[in-house]
Amino acid sequence: QVQLVESGGGLVQPGGSLRLSCATSGTIFVINDMGWYRQAPGKQRELVASITIGGGTNYADSVKGRFTISRDNAKKMVLYLQMNSLKPEDTAVYYCNGNFRGRDDFSARDYWGRGTQVTVSS
Repeated sequence: QVQLVESGGGLVQPGGSLRLSCATSGTIFVINDMGWYRQAPGKQRELVASITIGGGTNYADSVKGRFTISRDNAKKMVLYLQMNSLKPEDTAVYYCNGNFRGRDDFSARDYWGRGTQVTVSS
C-alpha cells in the first residue's frame, strides 16, 4: 500500500520560512504528478503547488514567488515545499498528494498524506 507522510510543519512568525517534506513508501508502478494542498479552518482544500514527473510546476497565485515545489526522484519520490515570506493567511493544514498506480491498484489514483499544520503568527 502506498503511503505519504508529511513533515516540517510548525509555528513561524510572519516573514519566516518553513520547508515541508513528503516521504513516499510502498511499491509504485506508475508515477504521475505530485502536489501540495492546504485547508484552512472553514475553507475548502485548495491546490498550493504541483509538479509533473518531468519537473513542470504550477502554483496558486497567492503563493507565486514565495513558495517553491520540488521532488527528488532518486529518494523514493520525496516531495518538498519551500515556503518563504510566510503570511498569516498561509496558516492551514498542508497535505501531500501523489497520483500513482500502486501494486494493488488497477489504475493510477490519488493518494493523500494525513497533513501537517502550518501556523503563521506573531
